[in-house]
Amino acid sequence: MNLLTANDRPGEYPASYYAATAIPLAPFPELQGAVRADVCIVGGGYSGLSAALHLAERGFDVVVLEAHRVGFGASGRNGGQVGSGQRLEQDDLEAMVGRTDARRLWDLGQEAKALVRDLIDRHAMPVTFRPGIAHAARTKAEVAHSHAYAEKLARDYDYDQVQPLDAGELSSLLGTDRFLGGDIDRGAGSIHPLNFALGLARAAKARIFERSTVTRIDGTTVHTDRGRVRADHVILACGGYLGGLEPQVAARVMPINNFIVATEPLRGLMAPIAAHDTKFVVNYWRMSEDNRLLFGGGESYGYRFPHNIVETVRKPMREVYPQLKDVRIDYAWGGTLSITMNRMPCFRRVAPNVLSVSGYSGHGVALATLAGRILAEAVAGQAERFDLMAGLPQPRFPGGPALRSPLLALAMTWYAMRDRLGV
Repeated sequence: MNLLTANDRPGEYPASYYAATAIPLAPFPELQGAVRADVCIVGGGYSGLSAALHLAERGFDVVVLEAHRVGFGASGRNGGQVGSGQRLEQDDLEAMVGRTDARRLWDLGQEAKALVRDLIDRHAMPVTFRPGIAHAARTKAEVAHSHAYAEKLARDYDYDQVQPLDAGELSSLLGTDRFLGGDIDRGAGSIHPLNFALGLARAAKARIFERSTVTRIDGTTVHTDRGRVRADHVILACGGYLGGLEPQVAARVMPINNFIVATEPLRGLMAPIAAHDTKFVVNYWRMSEDNRLLFGGGESYGYRFPHNIVETVRKPMREVYPQLKDVRIDYAWGGTLSITMNRMPCFRRVAPNVLSVSGYSGHGVALATLAGRILAEAVAGQAERFDLMAGLPQPRFPGGPALRSPLLALAMTWYAMRDRLGV
């Protein structure tokens, strides 16, 4: 199945709250004919646009090829949360790579958050960073873990921005009594994700071509239906839409769908922060700047979006906010993101002068932006940080392309059942 067209109209942003409130950016032209560039980037999301921006700052001539519109994919549809660290907690990273590299990975996560805020300020993007992400725990054991982890970050990583919360403190922030406690990370935050992607496109001094689907890559020559780019370097930044372009990466990165709704304007529901819970099939939410609840969640196994996204998301939203059972939903949309087996990003050298990044597993707003800077360093011959990320264990999904989706559906069904049982 071609995910570029399975759920969306060619060249159009989905009818999301973000698209409705974005600062418009005029379309870029379609690639036609042959062009030459130092670097050709496939994919106009955070990774690709950030790479274009940072490469241009280093003096490279860059072409970006986007199949639809810049920010069309996960970069323009996500929950907008700019989280700390990596997708895995530091305990898990220490077990995976040791204390020294775990610290380097933590520092990269800190740099990623700072980079998002710096780019917003430096390029005067119409984007507001709203500090605070709450972590809502459902069991006493999860509360204890979150409090111990806050202590660990302060003790071992010099990060004192995570405040442990009891049930009452969390309830006063979130406006729900469905959780037993947790914490709030004051150093993390949230943004309007599509406006940030469009801001990167405006800031990037690159030749951007939209509605230019890449059909094949021969060495470092990139082909579309109507043109080709001959480059010295190629960067694959396709996220969940990679398809069959690169089998090495496709074996390790899987596309999945997620869904968000935006309610009618509400007042007094919760503090102006973001939040997520501890379910394996995670729920995440925040208030928009115009006081709508943006709530993400629901389950979908298979690459097509459900017929009724509203009801798919309304069910978990009611579990968190039963008082909103009859609230009006003004926007509902889905998106395709990419995950890896171990939930760490997949950085890979797939051929001489061909680099790939994807698989942020729901933690990509900050990390994908930093990946662009790291890619620019690698193209310029400073590959230490790229090699650190590329050296992380990155197992293949079992079953290959034919079986990995059914196997994922079985696994997700199992974990969803555990969520419902509170295990």
